[in-house]
Amino acid sequence: MVYPDRAAAGRVLGTALEHLRASRPLVLGLPRGGVPVAAAVSAAIGGELDVLLVRKLGLPWQPELAMGALGEGGVLVLNQDVIDRAGVSAEDFADVERAERAELERRQAVLRERAPIPLTGRTVVIVDDGMATGATVVAACRVARAQNPHRLVVAMPVSSPEAVRRVGRECDDLVCAWAPEDLGGVGMAYNDFHQLADEEVVALLR
Repeated sequence: MVYPDRAAAGRVLGTALEHLRASRPLVLGLPRGGVPVAAAVSAAIGGELDVLLVRKLGLPWQPELAMGALGEGGVLVLNQDVIDRAGVSAEDFADVERAERAELERRQAVLRERAPIPLTGRTVVIVDDGMATGATVVAACRVARAQNPHRLVVAMPVSSPEAVRRVGRECDDLVCAWAPEDLGGVGMAYNDFHQLADEEVVALLR
């Protein structure tokens, strides 16, 4: 299964999430790549669309492999096995964390044109364009949980089986359209996997 683009992946997820329509869900996209997926999900099942800000902490020499993740509200999630296997020093970790925290703050300033929609008591659906290790989505789940949603759902077009298991412990329900055993990277699931600009994300959120 290969998706033409992120919007197409969102439409597939929307079909799988139709049972949530009556709850008027709050669909949260993880920027940048998760926002077009979330926008398509929201268009399919109704409710509201917003963004939830998290940042992957990638290995210094392999940024796509997460050794952890940051979230709004000071959330920090570690992939200790990745840190140990890669031999990341405390100094290297601190350098990456400092840079990504600065980028998280920059994105808050650029992408949040209005106050976040409150999660308390809502059915919340966290959406990204896919999961490799799941660290970023774990961080997102913990940010969301802190606001006491009624129900926390994670929806993914593609994921590694390991990430499905890891993230499944953090949410009430996980919907994943495709979990190949040999996922080399999320980008392999898309024909169009271009890097989104901030302007594209802001336009979708508007």
